[in-house]
Amino acid sequence: MAGPELSVVCKSCGSEVSPYVTECPYCGTRLRKRAPKLERVGDEVRVREDRRDRRRRKAAERRSRFASRGELAEELAARPVITIAALLAPALLVIIERASNLSVIDLGAIVGPVGDQWWRYLAAPFVYDDIGYLFACGLAIAIFVPPIERRVGSVATLLLILGCGGLGALAADGLDSSFGDGITVAAGGNGIALGALAAYWVIRDAERRADPTEEYDRIALAVAAIVLLLLPLVEDYASAVAGVVGGLVGAGCGLAAALGGRTTAGR
Repeated sequence: MAGPELSVVCKSCGSEVSPYVTECPYCGTRLRKRAPKLERVGDEVRVREDRRDRRRRKAAERRSRFASRGELAEELAARPVITIAALLAPALLVIIERASNLSVIDLGAIVGPVGDQWWRYLAAPFVYDDIGYLFACGLAIAIFVPPIERRVGSVATLLLILGCGGLGALAADGLDSSFGDGITVAAGGNGIALGALAAYWVIRDAERRADPTEEYDRIALAVAAIVLLLLPLVEDYASAVAGVVGGLVGAGCGLAAALGGRTTAGR
């Protein structure tokens, strides 16, 4: 219940008077029609609320709660939650693999024909056998995914990550089955990393064309792309096909975002 005001200022003479009087004792100006009703709550005397005052107070409390929820939603939206999840998931899988008797194959890596184990297409991009491989892909994800997430939102970013990783693994398995020896070896997020880089590149280039002041370091992007493309030469589980296809999927998603006008959100 609301407590009484400490004082009331008379509009005529500007004096502070008790909130329990109806007339100003200094100038006689009428302050209110009737004195407020009081009630005792324990040792405290409070103003008794009528029905209208109670409705106003509750409405103000509801508006305050809704405003707090809106601020919380905006704060959560500003956080790169998908980026954090994309980095934590493989790190946890590495810990599980090192601390248990499970192998990378048990956790989802693709070695040989996938068959009816379709879930490996989604799991393999998050499974790493080498910390250096995880560091290279994780660094690219940490750099390029947050600005994408700020521009297109968390749901679209999640679909981008799953699409680049999953379609890359699917393409690697399909090409090996159709034109290779049928023994596919694919794991890790080089497809996700290249897809994020390509999407960022396309989006930033669209922004630069719309606003020439929106410059970005294309040489650094090219160097990062070359490093990610060369990963299959030093990492057995990094599939070149998965990386290239993931990059193409990311470029397509970036182009769709640019054409859809989703490139002017947060920088």
